[in-house]
Amino acid sequence: MATDHTHDPGARSWLASANAPGTDFPIQNLPFGVFRPAAGAAARGGVAIGDAIVDLAALSAAGVLGGVAAQGAAACAQPVLNDFMAMGPPAWRGLRHALFALLRADAGGAGADALRASLVPQADAELLLPTRIGDYTDFYTSIHHARNVGRVIRPDNPLTPNFQWLPIAYHGRASSVVVSGGGFHRPMGQARPPGSPAPLYGPCARLDYELEMGFYVGPGNAQGRRIPLADAEQHIFGMCLLNDWSARDHQFWEMDPLGPFLGKNFCTTVSPWVVTMDALAPFRVPFERPADEPQPLPYLDEPGNRARGGVDVRLEVRLETAEHRQRGLPPDRLSATSLRHQYWTPAQMLAQHTVGGCNLQSGDLLGTGTISGPTEEEAGAIVELSRGGTRQVALPATGETRTFLQDHDTVILRGWCEKAGAARIGFGESRGTVWPAADA
Repeated sequence: MATDHTHDPGARSWLASANAPGTDFPIQNLPFGVFRPAAGAAARGGVAIGDAIVDLAALSAAGVLGGVAAQGAAACAQPVLNDFMAMGPPAWRGLRHALFALLRADAGGAGADALRASLVPQADAELLLPTRIGDYTDFYTSIHHARNVGRVIRPDNPLTPNFQWLPIAYHGRASSVVVSGGGFHRPMGQARPPGSPAPLYGPCARLDYELEMGFYVGPGNAQGRRIPLADAEQHIFGMCLLNDWSARDHQFWEMDPLGPFLGKNFCTTVSPWVVTMDALAPFRVPFERPADEPQPLPYLDEPGNRARGGVDVRLEVRLETAEHRQRGLPPDRLSATSLRHQYWTPAQMLAQHTVGGCNLQSGDLLGTGTISGPTEEEAGAIVELSRGGTRQVALPATGETRTFLQDHDTVILRGWCEKAGAARIGFGESRGTVWPAADA
């Protein structure tokens, strides 16, 4: 993914809000999503720019685009982006370039007029899931998170023998993936308290968040035909923020001997905007593995991935309690880290997913797993910050503390890319609230 004129940090838009300092959605970003412009309206694809959305159904109907950009906009006029994602990089890039040209400060003519007419204020829109998610897979690719959580479960041997040899994953539940802004009921299930001879049934007592990113599959692959690592990024459309909520007490009890089930399947919250891999091109970083650690097997190793396989996305977690809301206080920041710390890259995850013959489909969602950095302040889950519930996590704004999440807590994930010589681009936020357990 090479940089081009759409990454020019000096580029400006005629839409003033797209040029505001700190905006997540400048002209260099142009993330895709799905929205309803008004209550009762049909869902359609859109692109975020400043505080507005380009209605791609309206722009397509205006007939001002040509070639592959017109084909891409027509695909985005549907209620989900699956067909557009299936078209592949030429269509993604063609539409991105066409929108960039129409949004530039010096743009004029019928095309720019049609785009102006297609704008919808983000504040008036209902944001929806961007794809029809056929399958959802969540990986486990932060060595720092694995060691931190492993010490809670297996203090003497926190890292499993396979972790440094392949991207580990489990099959998640696509039906419970929801878009940012809502909430979920505290899950019910079994857990065995320490020292108890038998498990107890009841609401989760150790509810956690997980700071993750997700990525959406573009073109899929035929069953039995793997995607080589060198080709993997041609099958990744873009990335979002993802919170893989976790019922730790249920999870740790049921993961003997199989993987996560009820501890993970009740809710996963994603941000609505998908930042394309093209937009992330200026923020690619090398994939580096310490020389004294196992090196990837040949099918998980190739020069392009070593040179630019990582992405430096800065991430943070904030917690807003009922007390914050009642007193009008800003949420407390719990931690901050970067995607660049992951032990495996998105391309390696996708290649591993298909190596046995699994057929991915356009619009499928893959999660990176919890993203934690090497320091205590970079932990991506509260189970790490509280050391398995043995230490209180302070919330300075209200004077409260937490070991795990309480009812009415809201967790907010934010992400952005920023460096000298490039325009800052953002992901918006993934926001979700814990509701009390529902009656049976």
